[in-house]
Amino acid sequence: MAIGKRSRSIACLVSAQILLICSASWPGAEGLTFPQQYTIMHWARRIEQEIDRVFQHITGAQQLKGIYNEERRQFSLVKNQPRRIVEKVALDIEKLLAKKRKALDRLASEAERLQREHLWQDGLKELDMAYYDSKADLEYYSMDGEAEVENPSQLKLEFVYDPNFKNNVNFSHTAVQIPTDIYKGAPDILNELNWTQALERVFMENSREDPSLLWQAFGSATGVTRYYPASPWKAPDKIDLYDVRRRPWYIQGASSPKDMVILVDVSGSVSGLTLKLIKASVMEMLDTLSDDDYVNVARFNEKAEAVVPCFKHLVQANVRNKKIFKEAVQQMQAKGTTDYKSGFHFAFNQLLNKTNVPRANCNKIIMLFTDGGEDRAQDVFLQYNWPNKTVRVFTFSVGQHNYDVTPLQWIACTNKGYYFEIRSICAIRINTQEYLDVLGRPMVLAGSEAKQVQWTNVYQDALGLGLVVTGTLPVFNLTMNGNSQNQLILGVMGVDVHLDEIKRLTPRYNLGANGYIFAIDPNGYLLLHPNLQPKPVNLPEPVTLDFLDAEVEDSNKEEIRRQMINGHPGEMQIKTLIKSVDNQYIDEAYRGYTWTPINGTDYSLGLVLPPYNEYYIQADLSDVMLQLQYMQSLLPSSFESSGHVFLAPREYCKNLQLSDNNTQFLSNFLSLMLGISPEFYECDQDLIHNLILDSRIIGQLASRVWKNKDLNAYGFLAVFASTDGGITRVFPNMAAELWDEDPEPFNSDYYRRSLDNKGYMFRPSVRTYDDSFGADNATTGILVSSAVEVNLGGRLLKPSVVGVKLDLEAWVDKFKILASNVSDNRQGSQKCGPSRSCEMDCEVNTDDLQCYLIDDGGFLVMSNQRDHWKQIGLFFGDVDPFLMYALYNNSIFARQQSFQYQSACEMVSRSHTGAAHRGIYVPSIADVLRLAWWTSTLAWSVIQQLLHGLVYSSWLNQDDVFVDGYETKQSSCVTIQSQFYFTNTTNSYNVLQDCGNCSRLFHTKRIENTNLLFVVAETLPCSSCEIERLSQIKREFQEENPCELLSNARYRRGPTSCFDYSALENTSECGRGSSLQSSVGILLFIQLILPLFHLSHVQTL
Repeated sequence: MAIGKRSRSIACLVSAQILLICSASWPGAEGLTFPQQYTIMHWARRIEQEIDRVFQHITGAQQLKGIYNEERRQFSLVKNQPRRIVEKVALDIEKLLAKKRKALDRLASEAERLQREHLWQDGLKELDMAYYDSKADLEYYSMDGEAEVENPSQLKLEFVYDPNFKNNVNFSHTAVQIPTDIYKGAPDILNELNWTQALERVFMENSREDPSLLWQAFGSATGVTRYYPASPWKAPDKIDLYDVRRRPWYIQGASSPKDMVILVDVSGSVSGLTLKLIKASVMEMLDTLSDDDYVNVARFNEKAEAVVPCFKHLVQANVRNKKIFKEAVQQMQAKGTTDYKSGFHFAFNQLLNKTNVPRANCNKIIMLFTDGGEDRAQDVFLQYNWPNKTVRVFTFSVGQHNYDVTPLQWIACTNKGYYFEIRSICAIRINTQEYLDVLGRPMVLAGSEAKQVQWTNVYQDALGLGLVVTGTLPVFNLTMNGNSQNQLILGVMGVDVHLDEIKRLTPRYNLGANGYIFAIDPNGYLLLHPNLQPKPVNLPEPVTLDFLDAEVEDSNKEEIRRQMINGHPGEMQIKTLIKSVDNQYIDEAYRGYTWTPINGTDYSLGLVLPPYNEYYIQADLSDVMLQLQYMQSLLPSSFESSGHVFLAPREYCKNLQLSDNNTQFLSNFLSLMLGISPEFYECDQDLIHNLILDSRIIGQLASRVWKNKDLNAYGFLAVFASTDGGITRVFPNMAAELWDEDPEPFNSDYYRRSLDNKGYMFRPSVRTYDDSFGADNATTGILVSSAVEVNLGGRLLKPSVVGVKLDLEAWVDKFKILASNVSDNRQGSQKCGPSRSCEMDCEVNTDDLQCYLIDDGGFLVMSNQRDHWKQIGLFFGDVDPFLMYALYNNSIFARQQSFQYQSACEMVSRSHTGAAHRGIYVPSIADVLRLAWWTSTLAWSVIQQLLHGLVYSSWLNQDDVFVDGYETKQSSCVTIQSQFYFTNTTNSYNVLQDCGNCSRLFHTKRIENTNLLFVVAETLPCSSCEIERLSQIKREFQEENPCELLSNARYRRGPTSCFDYSALENTSECGRGSSLQSSVGILLFIQLILPLFHLSHVQTL
């Protein structure tokens, strides 16, 4: 179908060249001419007529329309009303989230009461505490051999698998997770464990009141997480560095949005280890930011400049921009002298400059990383920040040095910030996240006004639940600090909502295969969408997929997105591009968009509906005897005569056991239906009735039409039909053994694309060039499908798709005959003879004339060339790159480039296996963690050094030392893929491809009523054309200019509330130097042995 036309002139289509094409002789075949235009158009018509004739005869598409009308009494037509649907679903989601909000309110209130009533105990010992340590069973977490020490305070629990949690759980207890780099015996931790134990009762009460509740958790500002129900912890690698304070839900709940400028001292004094510490610290700081925050990073010595030169202002702290920052930070080098004023001038201009550039417009923060200095830059603060102090300044003294830190302390204390010291690796994580406690002060002092439930972006649950959103509520310290209120945040309460729980509130099958519900947040990120998929579980980034990246972007969708973000209801009918499920094809289709806000949240809900799904069939088979009669076509006894049945794996009944084996699933379904009344099993009667009705309709088609046909005589391997009701029938029965399509029609490209296109959709089995070697033509088939359009009472529906599987060899022979002159009976046609010239054809002249059928995605369907089966399904750019480029360059094909922001790519690593001396024992992480001195406080500080050394091993740059068996890991990345599609549906083209010293003639013609392009071309006598090698393969996108998207930043709306100031805030607590420092000897020892543990960066969840 027509999708658009590029405005590119075709220079070779001049009249003189057309005359040349029409009369040219081909030197490779003496006396033969290239086929004339009317000859090729005649071949195309014959191909079209043959396809239509045999397809209609074999599939019985017309008879199927009659069967629908025969069964008209057994179903009604129900109208989809988009406005009513979205408003009902939005209300249901609002009610669901309100129940979760109630649980959060109870948890936060009880936590504040329990902590207020708790009496601090300095003398608490770990043995005094009875709790379940969720990491106790991890391999590295226990000790080996005779040195094993049982901690009697740690509970030993039994677990049962719960499918709702996708985990082994214990509903009688909570579990505790303490980050590996935090000492469990510290008084703060023990007191935290003591008073949070009573939350167990509240968790259970919430669960009893709302059995649908999933994980409930309290993330403490100390790093302790207590969650319910209890479940063993899952560590993605040999070592677990999960810290709740770095999770998206905690960060969002603990503070208001942030505008942050990170200043990095790169003067000559910070070279070496100090610079490496600073780089690692900056990268960790970036990881404390979410998509609601804005950030820029600048390096300074005598002058200041952005580390990413084209980031002239604050940019959104999304995954893409943070990755760009991290790459730039890694490239920083130290030189010159220190001038704090240059850095602060840069930062204040970024934060206070009035521009139209989007930003958080809440907390304004400067983070200064330096080794020290004497300048206090007082005049700069006087100019920009005093007396209102709207910008907080946090200072970080990094590295082992003897500089006076008093100026850094003064800068932080006089600008409502905090001073931190990062002397070694182990101090990085804790000190780059504690600033959140300072930002939480205004929230605590605001009291109930700041008690607002916030819902996060979609992210991957750390315990394997899948994609979730979390409702968060801050928990405040309500104790008194002398005569003033305590201003510390205790932590954040969180309640998970699995996306499947929200999806269950949305209609699915009544909207048809191409209709769907979606939802977005104020950033334009998706909460619901068919293209929103989970990332590999070991990737830490949240699943932030923009609505415009999930679909093919256009101006209409930009406006829809803007209105949804602003919370306005609306609707729009648009013509847009649609990507296929496998991202190989592009279709143009009409869609209706309807949207409305979800009250009580920042989300907005949308509905997409094709015009052919305005009505849907709803079967009424309340007569049990009629049900049993119709179900006869589902019985395996009917398969031999009428074809095999595949059942869509839908949730027909709650007690129906799903199975990956469709035969077993069908057996389970029949046993349930024929055994006891389905009402007993809480079944979806509408789904069941539609399924049974469709089984009857397609069964009738098979018995009346298919079983009487000799498929082999027509070159068919199979005939099939699929329906909205979830039935797929394949005839003959033996063909089911090679049927590899998804049993759910709504997930199948052939089904969805047939609905959006008229005529016959050809689809070869798409494969890559490497797959073509060793291809077996004996099993190669081509799927051809077409939607059945039924007129029921003047209303047009597309309730099913019929199709065939072609025998490739038989149809290639037929294709060559149809595109030949031998069987041409037209008046005046000529046969080739010794004394007369004639035209070449696709059957006789296979060495001199190339004939192809290419589908609308640019994939080869048929060819007259030898060994053609090795090329069927290949992208045509891999078969004949010169001809494919000519088709593209002459606007016969257009290209759409799409980006996939949810990809995972293999990390490129240099192989240094065996670089360590074989005589030196290189211990594993598990070996280190099993040592007997694990429990001592002194050794714990050393362990922290080791653990953090492993985490930050990448910045040590010890390229020559790797542990044997090092495995590459996957990392998040952006991939790019090109889709090709037709720009014209009717015109035929004669083209002369001019390559300078040689030329090539070819002709193209669309096969009407199909998605095929007929191409006839001379064999290319040379390859001197300079072309772009077109490819359809998905590859990692290497961004050359990171600033291209900045000029077209997408619209977003920040949170409506901001807590960044309180007149009651006490800023006197602003940091001081650490009184406990590791000895220089220990630090030196650790730095010497760290290279032995050089591994890949451990990804935290």
